[in-house]
Amino acid sequence: MPFLWLKVAVGFYAVGLLWATAAVSRPCNFLSKIVLPALGLGMAFHFVSMAELAMLTGHLSLALMSIHESESLLAFLILAFFLIVYARYRTLSPGIFMFPLSFLLTFAAAVGEQPPQFNSPLFRSSWIFVHIALIFTGYAALFLSFAASILYILQERSLKAKRLAGYLSRLPALEVIDEIGYRALLLGFPFMTFGLIAGSVLAQARFGSMYFLDPKILLSLLMWVVYMVLLYTRWNSGWRGRRAAYLATFAFLAAVCAWAANYFSAVHRFVAQ
Repeated sequence: MPFLWLKVAVGFYAVGLLWATAAVSRPCNFLSKIVLPALGLGMAFHFVSMAELAMLTGHLSLALMSIHESESLLAFLILAFFLIVYARYRTLSPGIFMFPLSFLLTFAAAVGEQPPQFNSPLFRSSWIFVHIALIFTGYAALFLSFAASILYILQERSLKAKRLAGYLSRLPALEVIDEIGYRALLLGFPFMTFGLIAGSVLAQARFGSMYFLDPKILLSLLMWVVYMVLLYTRWNSGWRGRRAAYLATFAFLAAVCAWAANYFSAVHRFVAQ
Protein backbone atom coordinates (compact mmCIF):
# COMPACT_ATOMS: atom_id res chain seq x y z
CA MET A 1 0.00 0.00 0.00
CA PRO A 2 2.75 2.58 0.66
CA PHE A 3 3.85 2.29 -2.97
CA LEU A 4 0.25 2.61 -4.16
CA TRP A 5 -0.13 5.93 -2.33
CA LEU A 6 3.23 7.02 -3.68
CA LYS A 7 2.11 6.29 -7.24
CA VAL A 8 -1.01 8.37 -6.64
CA ALA A 9 1.25 11.19 -5.44
CA VAL A 10 3.28 10.86 -8.64
CA GLY A 11 0.10 11.39 -10.64
CA PHE A 12 -0.58 14.66 -8.85
CA TYR A 13 3.06 15.74 -9.09
CA ALA A 14 2.82 15.25 -12.86
CA VAL A 15 0.65 18.38 -12.93
CA GLY A 16 3.63 20.32 -11.57
CA LEU A 17 5.85 18.81 -14.22
CA LEU A 18 3.39 19.82 -16.94
CA TRP A 19 3.19 23.35 -15.52
CA ALA A 20 7.00 23.67 -15.48
CA THR A 21 7.24 22.38 -19.04
CA ALA A 22 4.54 24.75 -20.29
CA ALA A 23 5.90 27.72 -18.36
CA VAL A 24 9.17 27.64 -20.29
CA SER A 25 7.42 28.59 -23.53
CA ARG A 26 4.16 30.26 -22.63
CA PRO A 27 1.85 30.62 -19.62
CA CYS A 28 -0.98 28.17 -19.10
CA ASN A 29 -3.70 29.73 -16.98
CA PHE A 30 -5.47 26.41 -16.44
CA LEU A 31 -2.37 24.65 -15.10
CA SER A 32 -1.47 27.69 -12.99
CA LYS A 33 -4.85 27.46 -11.28
CA ILE A 34 -4.70 23.75 -10.47
CA VAL A 35 -0.98 23.19 -9.84
CA LEU A 36 -1.04 24.16 -6.16
CA PRO A 37 -4.13 22.08 -5.25
CA ALA A 38 -2.64 19.15 -7.16
CA LEU A 39 0.66 19.44 -5.33
CA GLY A 40 -1.15 19.70 -2.01
CA LEU A 41 -3.08 16.49 -2.68
CA GLY A 42 0.08 14.80 -3.90
CA MET A 43 1.92 15.73 -0.73
CA ALA A 44 -0.95 14.38 1.38
CA PHE A 45 -0.75 10.98 -0.34
CA HIS A 46 3.04 11.16 -0.20
CA PHE A 47 2.96 11.70 3.57
CA VAL A 48 0.54 8.81 4.02
CA SER A 49 2.90 6.59 2.01
CA MET A 50 5.92 7.48 4.16
CA ALA A 51 3.96 7.13 7.41
CA GLU A 52 2.59 3.74 6.41
CA LEU A 53 6.02 2.51 5.36
CA ALA A 54 7.43 3.57 8.73
CA MET A 55 4.68 1.63 10.51
CA LEU A 56 5.27 -1.47 8.38
CA THR A 57 9.00 -1.49 9.04
CA GLY A 58 8.46 -0.72 12.70
CA HIS A 59 11.28 1.80 12.74
CA LEU A 60 11.61 5.29 11.29
CA SER A 61 15.22 4.83 10.25
CA LEU A 62 14.56 1.47 8.57
CA ALA A 63 11.91 3.18 6.44
CA LEU A 64 14.75 5.17 4.83
CA MET A 65 17.23 2.37 4.20
CA SER A 66 17.00 2.32 0.40
CA ILE A 67 18.05 5.00 -2.01
CA HIS A 68 14.51 5.26 -3.41
CA GLU A 69 12.98 5.81 0.02
CA SER A 70 15.56 8.50 0.69
CA GLU A 71 14.73 10.11 -2.65
CA SER A 72 11.07 10.06 -1.69
CA LEU A 73 11.77 11.97 1.53
CA LEU A 74 13.96 14.49 -0.31
CA ALA A 75 11.22 15.12 -2.89
CA PHE A 76 8.69 15.74 -0.12
CA LEU A 77 10.99 18.20 1.65
CA ILE A 78 11.72 20.08 -1.59
CA LEU A 79 8.01 20.63 -2.14
CA ALA A 80 7.54 21.62 1.50
CA PHE A 81 10.16 24.34 1.06
CA PHE A 82 8.47 25.48 -2.12
CA LEU A 83 5.16 25.89 -0.28
CA ILE A 84 6.90 27.95 2.40
CA VAL A 85 8.32 30.23 -0.29
CA TYR A 86 4.97 30.51 -2.02
CA ALA A 87 3.21 31.41 1.23
CA ARG A 88 5.68 34.27 1.72
CA TYR A 89 6.27 35.56 -1.82
CA ARG A 90 3.28 34.32 -3.84
CA THR A 91 5.40 33.25 -6.79
CA LEU A 92 5.49 29.94 -8.62
CA SER A 93 8.82 30.75 -10.28
CA PRO A 94 11.08 28.36 -8.27
CA GLY A 95 8.74 25.57 -9.34
CA ILE A 96 10.32 25.62 -12.80
CA PHE A 97 13.16 23.59 -11.23
CA MET A 98 11.60 22.18 -8.07
CA PHE A 99 8.53 20.54 -9.63
CA PRO A 100 10.41 18.42 -12.20
CA LEU A 101 13.01 17.26 -9.66
CA SER A 102 10.35 16.33 -7.10
CA PHE A 103 8.41 14.44 -9.76
CA LEU A 104 11.49 12.51 -10.93
CA LEU A 105 12.59 11.61 -7.40
CA THR A 106 9.11 10.42 -6.43
CA PHE A 107 8.64 8.58 -9.71
CA ALA A 108 11.92 6.71 -9.17
CA ALA A 109 10.84 5.80 -5.64
CA ALA A 110 7.41 4.61 -6.81
CA VAL A 111 8.48 2.39 -9.70
CA GLY A 112 11.89 1.19 -8.51
CA GLU A 113 12.18 -2.52 -7.82
CA GLN A 114 14.64 -4.02 -5.35
CA PRO A 115 16.39 -0.69 -4.76
CA PRO A 116 19.86 -0.60 -3.23
CA GLN A 117 20.02 -0.07 0.50
CA PHE A 118 22.34 1.69 2.88
CA ASN A 119 24.89 -0.83 4.09
CA SER A 120 25.37 0.50 7.59
CA PRO A 121 24.64 -0.91 11.07
CA LEU A 122 23.91 2.64 12.18
CA PHE A 123 20.45 2.29 10.66
CA ARG A 124 19.44 0.37 13.76
CA SER A 125 19.78 3.57 15.76
CA SER A 126 16.81 5.89 16.23
CA TRP A 127 19.12 8.89 16.01
CA ILE A 128 20.03 8.09 12.42
CA PHE A 129 16.55 9.17 11.38
CA VAL A 130 17.20 12.54 13.01
CA HIS A 131 20.49 12.76 11.12
CA ILE A 132 18.89 11.96 7.76
CA ALA A 133 15.88 14.24 8.27
CA LEU A 134 18.11 17.18 9.21
CA ILE A 135 20.56 16.62 6.36
CA PHE A 136 17.81 16.23 3.77
CA THR A 137 16.11 19.38 5.01
CA GLY A 138 19.41 21.15 4.43
CA TYR A 139 19.64 19.60 0.95
CA ALA A 140 16.12 20.82 0.11
CA ALA A 141 16.94 24.35 1.24
CA LEU A 142 20.18 24.30 -0.73
CA PHE A 143 18.35 23.22 -3.87
CA LEU A 144 15.85 26.04 -3.39
CA SER A 145 18.76 28.48 -3.12
CA PHE A 146 20.27 26.96 -6.26
CA ALA A 147 16.98 27.36 -8.15
CA ALA A 148 16.77 30.99 -7.06
CA SER A 149 20.39 31.51 -8.16
CA ILE A 150 19.71 30.19 -11.66
CA LEU A 151 16.61 32.37 -11.93
CA TYR A 152 18.62 35.39 -10.79
CA ILE A 153 21.38 34.83 -13.34
CA LEU A 154 18.89 34.33 -16.18
CA GLN A 155 16.83 37.35 -15.17
CA GLU A 156 19.87 39.60 -14.80
CA ARG A 157 21.24 38.65 -18.21
CA SER A 158 17.88 39.21 -19.84
CA LEU A 159 17.53 42.63 -18.25
CA LYS A 160 20.99 43.66 -19.41
CA ALA A 161 20.25 42.44 -22.92
CA LYS A 162 16.78 44.01 -22.77
CA ARG A 163 15.23 40.79 -24.00
CA LEU A 164 12.55 39.85 -21.50
CA ALA A 165 10.38 37.24 -23.14
CA GLY A 166 8.50 34.09 -22.26
CA TYR A 167 8.97 32.80 -18.73
CA LEU A 168 11.58 35.42 -17.83
CA SER A 169 9.06 38.20 -18.32
CA ARG A 170 6.96 36.74 -15.51
CA LEU A 171 9.70 36.38 -12.91
CA PRO A 172 9.72 38.49 -9.73
CA ALA A 173 12.13 41.40 -9.35
CA LEU A 174 15.81 40.59 -8.91
CA GLU A 175 15.68 41.71 -5.28
CA VAL A 176 12.90 39.23 -4.55
CA ILE A 177 14.72 36.35 -6.22
CA ASP A 178 17.91 37.20 -4.32
CA GLU A 179 16.00 37.31 -1.04
CA ILE A 180 14.42 33.91 -1.71
CA GLY A 181 17.87 32.39 -2.19
CA TYR A 182 19.23 34.07 0.91
CA ARG A 183 16.30 33.08 3.12
CA ALA A 184 16.60 29.49 1.91
CA LEU A 185 20.24 29.43 2.98
CA LEU A 186 19.46 30.90 6.38
CA LEU A 187 16.74 28.34 6.96
CA GLY A 188 18.70 25.35 5.72
CA PHE A 189 22.12 25.96 7.28
CA PRO A 190 21.16 25.04 10.88
CA PHE A 191 19.55 21.81 9.68
CA MET A 192 22.63 20.90 7.65
CA THR A 193 24.96 21.74 10.55
CA PHE A 194 23.09 19.78 13.23
CA GLY A 195 22.55 16.91 10.81
CA LEU A 196 26.29 16.62 10.20
CA ILE A 197 26.99 16.85 13.93
CA ALA A 198 24.46 14.11 14.73
CA GLY A 199 25.88 11.84 12.05
CA SER A 200 29.46 12.49 13.16
CA VAL A 201 28.74 11.64 16.79
CA LEU A 202 27.00 8.40 15.85
CA ALA A 203 29.63 7.31 13.36
CA GLN A 204 32.52 8.25 15.65
CA ALA A 205 31.09 5.91 18.28
CA ARG A 206 30.71 3.10 15.75
CA PHE A 207 33.65 3.50 13.35
CA GLY A 208 36.20 5.59 15.23
CA SER A 209 38.45 8.27 13.75
CA MET A 210 38.71 6.48 10.38
CA TYR A 211 35.15 7.60 9.76
CA PHE A 212 36.40 11.12 8.95
CA LEU A 213 38.56 9.80 6.09
CA ASP A 214 35.54 8.42 4.26
CA PRO A 215 35.00 10.20 0.89
CA LYS A 216 31.33 10.80 1.69
CA ILE A 217 32.28 12.58 4.91
CA LEU A 218 35.04 14.62 3.29
CA LEU A 219 32.70 15.79 0.52
CA SER A 220 29.95 16.55 3.04
CA LEU A 221 32.37 18.68 5.05
CA LEU A 222 33.43 20.47 1.87
CA MET A 223 29.78 21.17 1.10
CA TRP A 224 29.27 22.54 4.61
CA VAL A 225 32.36 24.77 4.32
CA VAL A 226 31.12 26.21 1.01
CA TYR A 227 27.70 26.69 2.59
CA MET A 228 29.26 28.57 5.51
CA VAL A 229 31.46 30.69 3.22
CA LEU A 230 28.39 31.62 1.21
CA LEU A 231 26.56 32.83 4.31
CA TYR A 232 29.66 34.60 5.63
CA THR A 233 30.18 36.54 2.41
CA ARG A 234 26.59 37.67 2.48
CA TRP A 235 26.70 38.69 6.12
CA ASN A 236 30.08 40.41 6.27
CA SER A 237 31.16 41.20 2.72
CA GLY A 238 27.81 42.29 1.41
CA TRP A 239 27.80 39.79 -1.45
CA ARG A 240 24.49 39.88 -3.26
CA GLY A 241 23.17 39.12 -6.67
CA ARG A 242 25.33 37.43 -9.28
CA ARG A 243 28.38 36.62 -7.11
CA ALA A 244 26.22 35.07 -4.42
CA ALA A 245 24.26 33.18 -7.09
CA TYR A 246 27.43 31.64 -8.53
CA LEU A 247 28.65 30.60 -5.08
CA ALA A 248 25.26 29.07 -4.26
CA THR A 249 25.47 27.11 -7.49
CA PHE A 250 28.90 25.81 -6.47
CA ALA A 251 27.54 24.81 -3.06
CA PHE A 252 24.75 22.85 -4.74
CA LEU A 253 27.25 21.06 -6.99
CA ALA A 254 29.24 20.13 -3.89
CA ALA A 255 26.04 18.70 -2.40
CA VAL A 256 25.46 16.63 -5.56
CA CYS A 257 28.99 15.23 -5.28
CA ALA A 258 28.40 14.40 -1.60
CA TRP A 259 25.22 12.54 -2.53
CA ALA A 260 26.96 10.64 -5.34
CA ALA A 261 29.60 9.52 -2.84
CA ASN A 262 26.98 7.23 -1.29
CA TYR A 263 27.80 4.73 -4.04
CA PHE A 264 31.41 4.21 -2.95
CA SER A 265 31.39 5.25 0.69
CA ALA A 266 32.32 2.67 3.31
CA VAL A 267 29.83 4.19 5.75
CA HIS A 268 26.90 5.23 3.54
CA ARG A 269 27.31 2.85 0.63
CA PHE A 270 24.26 1.74 -1.33
CA VAL A 271 24.22 -2.00 -1.98
CA ALA A 272 21.71 -4.31 -3.66
CA GLN A 273 19.22 -6.19 -1.57
